[in-house]
Amino acid sequence: MTAGEVLGVGLRLDRLRRLVDRLLAAGGVQGQRLRDCGVTDGGDVDLGSLRRLPTISKRDLWDHYPYGLRAVDADDVVCVHGSSGTGGRPTLVPYTAGDLEIWAEVVARALAGAGVTSRSVVHNAYGYGLFTGGLGIHHGAVRLGATVVPLSGGMTERQVRLIQDLRPDVLTCTPSYAIHLGEALGGAPNSLRVGLFGAEPWTEEMRVQIEGLLGIRALDIYGLSEVIGPGVACEALDSGGLLNIADDHFHPECVDAEGEPVPDGTPGELVFTTLTKTGMPLLRYRTGDVATLTPPTPDSPYRMSKLLGRTDDMLVIRGVNVFPTEIEAVLLADARLSPHYLVVEDRRVPARPELRVAVESRSDIDPAPVTTALTATLRERLGLTCDVHVLAPGTLPRTDTGKAKRLTRWTDGDSPIPGLTWN
Repeated sequence: MTAGEVLGVGLRLDRLRRLVDRLLAAGGVQGQRLRDCGVTDGGDVDLGSLRRLPTISKRDLWDHYPYGLRAVDADDVVCVHGSSGTGGRPTLVPYTAGDLEIWAEVVARALAGAGVTSRSVVHNAYGYGLFTGGLGIHHGAVRLGATVVPLSGGMTERQVRLIQDLRPDVLTCTPSYAIHLGEALGGAPNSLRVGLFGAEPWTEEMRVQIEGLLGIRALDIYGLSEVIGPGVACEALDSGGLLNIADDHFHPECVDAEGEPVPDGTPGELVFTTLTKTGMPLLRYRTGDVATLTPPTPDSPYRMSKLLGRTDDMLVIRGVNVFPTEIEAVLLADARLSPHYLVVEDRRVPARPELRVAVESRSDIDPAPVTTALTATLRERLGLTCDVHVLAPGTLPRTDTGKAKRLTRWTDGDSPIPGLTWN
């Protein structure tokens, strides 16, 4: 182990022990769980024994809504972010001033790794508000000294006009919206050089689509509101397709369905410990995101792959496990098809679930041979037969504000795509 690695491990260990002391002092759910497993102060834990400590999940945040996991006095909270949650159950995260400083630092670090400088103009099309995307990028770009154009999502015609008029070199938004913007620009020359895209899983095939539409280098940025927001990890220009994790602030693990560690490079659920956060620090938060993890080296921090999917998005169709990103990879590898698609998990007959895929072609073509080829390719890739429909351009609904709906579950009622009759 080099001196740099020793320093990194020592810093993470010191911060982990301070975190445990904060949680014990705050009491609450996490403090009690630590006591229940015999932890009385930070000195009782180390990085090697993390696996024996309890995890925390989104269910815990829902069960103790709105501020049950807060670890500071209310007067120390300067803002609240979060997500709408599932089924209308919000996830709210209180931030202290110190948390905002950490957030700005890690996002600035991510932007710098993408080549962003104080001379850059950042066209920020992530949504502003309770969602962390817009303000997270904003904080980091300001910390870096760059000029921010805070467009937020939507208003695509205005976005196109300001890209043409203000000549930004950096684009930040969801990958779905990057494609939407690229199509709206219609191939016109632009000043963009690099883009940081996140808030939803996206594949290498989608990267090719974005780079072709916009003529830029497309990089992945990862984060989640429970941990801090964007900036937890990000690709750099020289990171070889992996995302550098800000592991001095967020210690990562990768576990299987039972919570046991998986070998390095093996897909598993990401688990993060927020080493330095104070408003709502989390010890071993199970994210639900599936990726691989690469340990640090003398020259790099912990790194993670692009997201492979989510544990709650994995479909089990007739005994076969399928992630929607596997379907996307097949669709976008076919030059005849557009990036606009919808995967339908049809469970109207519970004993015989079906996987249905609707995708638009790039032009008006005979859909029959494309459908036949696509059905065969998906069967080879997934190990099951899908009901495939190749649709005319413009058939599927478009999103104008950010995340695209790529997956829907159909249990009753009319077809999720109006007017489309399935086999």
